[in-house]
Amino acid sequence: MLSSQKINLAKIAAKAITPLSFRTFASSAVARNVSINLHQGSFESYNCEAPSLEVNISKEELVRMYKSMVVMRRMEMASDGLYKAKLIRGFCHLCTGQEAVAVGMETALTAEDKIITAYRCHGFTYMRGGSITSILAELLGRKAGISGGKGGSMHMFTPNFFGGNGIVGAQVPLGAGISFAQKYLGHKAATFSLYGDGASNQGQVFEAYNMAKLWELPSVFVCENNRYGMGTAANRSSANTSYFKRGDYIPGLKVNGMDVLAVHQAVAYAKEWTISGKGPLLLEMETYRYGGHSMSDPGTTYRTREEIQHMRSNNDPITGLKQRLLEFNVITEDEMKAIDKAARVEVDQAVEEAKASPEPDVDQLFTQIYQKGTEVQFLRGREPEETHYY
Repeated sequence: MLSSQKINLAKIAAKAITPLSFRTFASSAVARNVSINLHQGSFESYNCEAPSLEVNISKEELVRMYKSMVVMRRMEMASDGLYKAKLIRGFCHLCTGQEAVAVGMETALTAEDKIITAYRCHGFTYMRGGSITSILAELLGRKAGISGGKGGSMHMFTPNFFGGNGIVGAQVPLGAGISFAQKYLGHKAATFSLYGDGASNQGQVFEAYNMAKLWELPSVFVCENNRYGMGTAANRSSANTSYFKRGDYIPGLKVNGMDVLAVHQAVAYAKEWTISGKGPLLLEMETYRYGGHSMSDPGTTYRTREEIQHMRSNNDPITGLKQRLLEFNVITEDEMKAIDKAARVEVDQAVEEAKASPEPDVDQLFTQIYQKGTEVQFLRGREPEETHYY
């Protein structure tokens, strides 16, 4: 506990965003490389070749993958506790069980690549450089939050991470626009636009597909298929649940989204596909959330507890990587326990730092709404008598 320590909030705010290179693993490092063969069912392709099942990766990167997933899960567990303690209010969507998608994606990208996603964004914010303290403080609505405590669970950003977006499916055409800018400016980089199976039937998703293909943009559309759109099973809402084939004229790839190495391999393949001038690509990450759609959803009224336990026992992304690390003698059991303990300490400390941060000043509530110089004359508050004049 940090209650007896004086916490320097200025330092906490300064640490809100970690340099992206800290968690961006794509590099030329070849020391202590290992070769791992993925399961045969890791990929299914549509109008394109599947990536290689052989993954060459350094032991150091494998350990960092493991640590990142452990920290991410511990952070989401802390968020769960803070919400239940009524310290986090409003919407809160956790990614427990889906850690392999955010971590595996980041391992294959660089700081020049862009990511935009929906509202289940805490893990992506962390992997794109956000500190644990800044994420938890944002959830608590505190000044040290990554959006100053004014965005909450769904609105978190870093320099190369465009959120965190609350409107279902609306981030997909925004992502296409970002990739248009990359092509226009001649940047050799890609934009990954993520959405869920619940958003897959939005008309704007297909409009974005069309424009991206017309202009051969470096766009990778990523459907995180966790089987349920809120409380509705995918096969009850979608006539075609082969989401990787729904781009029609855009090739697609279905990926085992519970295997961090399969995600890594698929994203590396997708980036190379797009920046080589082949146009957009569609990825479907088959994954699973252990909790409900949000904290207000118990997650057990539309699926059985046995189903959830089966996924935890047989497909957990952290357990799967742990077994590989031990199998290839990358790390010992004692070293794993040390990583787990360090993650718990790091997150516990971040919780106390976030709780110690004050709420935003009242005079900040009407800031960062309009680009400077484009403000309207006035903006009404919660009631007609509460009006802010710019």
